[in-house]
Amino acid sequence: MSETLDIRTDPEAAIQAAVDAVRDGECIVLPTDTVYGIGADAFSADAVRGLLEAKGRGRDMPPPVLIADASVLRSLTDELADEVLAVADAFWPGPLTLILPLQPELGLDLGDLGDTIAVRVPDHDFTRELLRATGPLAVSSANTTGNPAAASIAEAIEQLGDSVAVYLDGGPASGPVPSTIVDLTGQPTILRAGRISAEALAQHLPGLTEG
Repeated sequence: MSETLDIRTDPEAAIQAAVDAVRDGECIVLPTDTVYGIGADAFSADAVRGLLEAKGRGRDMPPPVLIADASVLRSLTDELADEVLAVADAFWPGPLTLILPLQPELGLDLGDLGDTIAVRVPDHDFTRELLRATGPLAVSSANTTGNPAAASIAEAIEQLGDSVAVYLDGGPASGPVPSTIVDLTGQPTILRAGRISAEALAQHLPGLTEG
């Protein structure tokens, strides 16, 4: 049986319930600065598999990882070039997802991602506080494959049901426009257009191209 908690009325209880669920290898639904997301422990292959199964998604579409602060990057990647730090400083917290080389000794199994990881710091105070308590979470949009991303907790419950242990209600989401995705494993390349424009990014990423 799933549990729904309102983060606006009792944020401490909401965080504790979510932490307990994540530690048990369960999925949670959480608000972000874009749409609602379904999250699981990024360091548990079984938990990530549960997330993908809940969405009806295969390993060929690994979820991004949300972190609380840019400082956590140092535990996920060995290669923090000046341009990575510059763009993170300019746009995090915010709707920018960076694809970076994954630290191989971590042994993360997010799907068939090869040797890279997609990372973001959300511009949502509660969610960053939650991430400080849980550690990095694998997070994808809270919907089943082929359906719109949930903009409310009711929409998330309707699509994901009992595949999620804890639903964290933060009110209506800010909108359907997703984060911009930039690949920084080689020449900086925009893989998905989103809330942050190419023009804004190009000020910090010389040679930026659009894939």
